Amino acid sequence: MTKQVETDETLPLGDAQIADVLTRWWGFDRLRPLQAEAIAAALAGRDSLVVMPTGGGKSLCYQLPPLVGETTDVVISPLVALMKDQVDALEAIGYPAAAIHGGMSQEERSQVRDRLAAGELRLLFTAPERLVNTGLLDVLARVGVKRFAVDEAHCISQWGHDFRPEYRQLALLRDRFPSASIHAFTATATPQVRSDIARQLSLRDPVQLVGTFDRPNLVYRVVPRTDRIVQTLAILGRHRGEASIVYCISRKETERLAARLAAEGLLACPYHAGLDAKQRHRTQEAFTRETIDIVVATVAFGMGIDRSDVRLVLHTSLPKSLEAYQQETGRAGRDGLAAECVLLYSSADVFSWESLVRKSAAESELEPEEQERLIASQMEHLLSMRRYAQAARCRHAALSEYFGQSYPAAACGACDVCLGETDSLPDATVTAQKILSCVARVQERFGVRHVCEVLRGAKTDAVLRHRHDGLSTFGLLAAVDQRTAENLVHQLLDQELLARTAGDRPVVTLNERSWEVLRGTREVVLLEPRAGKAKASKADTDDWQGVDRDLFERLRRWRRRIAEARGKPAWTILDDKALRAIARERPDSLAALLRCKGIGEKRLADFGDELLKLVSGKEDP
Repeated sequence: MTKQVETDETLPLGDAQIADVLTRWWGFDRLRPLQAEAIAAALAGRDSLVVMPTGGGKSLCYQLPPLVGETTDVVISPLVALMKDQVDALEAIGYPAAAIHGGMSQEERSQVRDRLAAGELRLLFTAPERLVNTGLLDVLARVGVKRFAVDEAHCISQWGHDFRPEYRQLALLRDRFPSASIHAFTATATPQVRSDIARQLSLRDPVQLVGTFDRPNLVYRVVPRTDRIVQTLAILGRHRGEASIVYCISRKETERLAARLAAEGLLACPYHAGLDAKQRHRTQEAFTRETIDIVVATVAFGMGIDRSDVRLVLHTSLPKSLEAYQQETGRAGRDGLAAECVLLYSSADVFSWESLVRKSAAESELEPEEQERLIASQMEHLLSMRRYAQAARCRHAALSEYFGQSYPAAACGACDVCLGETDSLPDATVTAQKILSCVARVQERFGVRHVCEVLRGAKTDAVLRHRHDGLSTFGLLAAVDQRTAENLVHQLLDQELLARTAGDRPVVTLNERSWEVLRGTREVVLLEPRAGKAKASKADTDDWQGVDRDLFERLRRWRRRIAEARGKPAWTILDDKALRAIARERPDSLAALLRCKGIGEKRLADFGDELLKLVSGKEDP
């Protein structure tokens, strides 16, 4: 059975026991789409495969059932940081949860095993390799575990975007625990990946629940990249003092950009796999505890980050696939509040990725035919990403359709296209004809940079050596800077109005479409290569409706102080959504505070009096 939901409306609670647990522990009175069905499957002992977007609430689906059934359940998670964040958040509401991982001492692991054996835990988090290789399965068998939740389940599929071989060991769960139910959770999975997950985990007639992939609170923008530094600073300027993740392709670019941002007075640090493990840990801890605002990273960063209040994810280069893009942008706005996702796009990244893909395949031990299949598969993913970036259509609709879902609206009101932020270059066809004519004049023997230098009238050594300063196209785009000129050429490459040879020194060449443009039988549309002014989305406006911003900032400062004193991530104390609810409602009693979303009984007992004093102005954070 597969159920697909394409609505974001919350659902009333029909089960009194579930309602009581949800309200008492989390301070919520409604469930999100598919949560009720996933929880029901778990309580009934049915296997399930649950696909929910990041921020859709899938963790609640495996956190709530053990409290209702008073059982001990196991959650398999790929990263230590992800486990620690979840345990911290659960402990903050008094939930009996723990993790066993390689970062703990032997004594700490023994203490958790003792709590497990005594039946004190409702959830145990662990990694697949630790579950299988340390004798932990024997302990779980003695405890009588009846339910396993596999988080980030796409890692088990070779067709997934983040395949991890160690996940394949989980196939033994069905044999070792034949009466237990297994529940697979993931945020992004194509039908092929879903089928592979079910097969690898030997799921028995699973309840398949597929949520909408659309994230209406995210604003997507694709901006032609002209000056990475200048554009990054401008975009970050819209989120000063807010959590932001900036992604780069290379380690070198990561460090260079982080240093420049720090020099501009921004609280930024680099993160990539080449850094010392202690340095990576310090950066990750500083980000989760709000002592830095910005992490500039390769894709090695983020999967283990559960910080809910990331307001910006900025890609300074093209991601390798739409699956990766969905996963990485999914780290923004996990609290359901508006967040921005910006991609600085240049088709030069496509050629960089293609070179990396071919080099990686050539260095592998695969047979030539398998290498070609791998290259073809990765290039198809890359071309889908490229089509998304260059299309002047609703970004939300494009992403939904890629994942096999229709988009219900004609316009989303939450992307650059639907907000009317994209501008067409005046006289684009004439500009294109100048560029194509220059490619012809240099006899289709040079790359993008040289062609643009000729067009701009630059008297470089190469231009003078080849006497290209005497061409009729020399200086035709003298008013355009080099980066902008190169961007225009890449737009023509994107639209296949120009071609480019393979290899380390690619040459720009003409094709049949080029001649159609030169003959005036094909019109050209080019986007103005500038960021423009970003407009506020409806979600962003609604999120701040009625919120006392000064009070919100006081609450944030209080939260940071409490988090530092407890040595916990700030968002585990109270997330931004709860703080905005308090700053909007301005409760004047404990009963009124309890009605604010995100305030359960434990948080009311811990912080109620302090919060009321902050609201009344009687206490300074």
